[in-house]
Amino acid sequence: MSSTLAGPLTDHCFTSVAHSGTPKGKSITIAGVPTYLSTPQAPAASEVGTVILYFSDVFGPFYINAQLVQDYYASQGFTVVGIDYFFGDPVHLHLDKPGFDRPTWRTKSVEQARASVPKWVDGVKEMFGTNVNYCAVGFCFGAPYVFQVAATDMLSCAAVAHPTSLTEELLRASKVPLLFSCAETDSAFPAPFRRHVEDILVEKKATYYFQIFSGVSHGFGTRGDPEVETERWAKEECQRAMVGWFKRFMSSK
Repeated sequence: MSSTLAGPLTDHCFTSVAHSGTPKGKSITIAGVPTYLSTPQAPAASEVGTVILYFSDVFGPFYINAQLVQDYYASQGFTVVGIDYFFGDPVHLHLDKPGFDRPTWRTKSVEQARASVPKWVDGVKEMFGTNVNYCAVGFCFGAPYVFQVAATDMLSCAAVAHPTSLTEELLRASKVPLLFSCAETDSAFPAPFRRHVEDILVEKKATYYFQIFSGVSHGFGTRGDPEVETERWAKEECQRAMVGWFKRFMSSK
């Protein structure tokens, strides 16, 4: 039986401070699934070199915070595709509604993700081909889907921030270098779980990197308050580290 390494969604997963900015990507459809596409803006970037598969938290890839993160990756030379496994029904459309049935919404969303992720990943490979590097990144709800793809031969590396619903089986199946970006306060991924993950990675002789930020909680990687210096710095450093991780392994396949 596979043990739990990151727990289910908690209240922290459903809170956010909306960031400000102008998205540069666009909406496309891959394998029948709505997708946010963000590409490098430089004229020289006519050929795709590395594609980032972006697996969002419950706010979805079209939430402003997620769009800006994906655009940041694109500004660093990557082509980014973010799957909308919520099919236009992310959680923030419901949070202010009286009587919102969060468990039912979660069950529906998990079922949609399980059904859509495999065909979407195949669609991404069909769209960009085999002569590019692929990396994956996931936040909260999106983390287990990163590990599903990391168990295949598709990726060069992967990264997750404040993961949920991670099992030992998923972790042990991963074939690629892993980055974990972690919060000091995280009821879904507390220190004992985090240390167990590290023990398994050491046992596997895996290539891995942990970063742990004090003074922040679950969700900081995409949904922290930019007016709070500690949260802003942690979010920005998280994203800088992920870009560095992708660049380190972008030529490894």
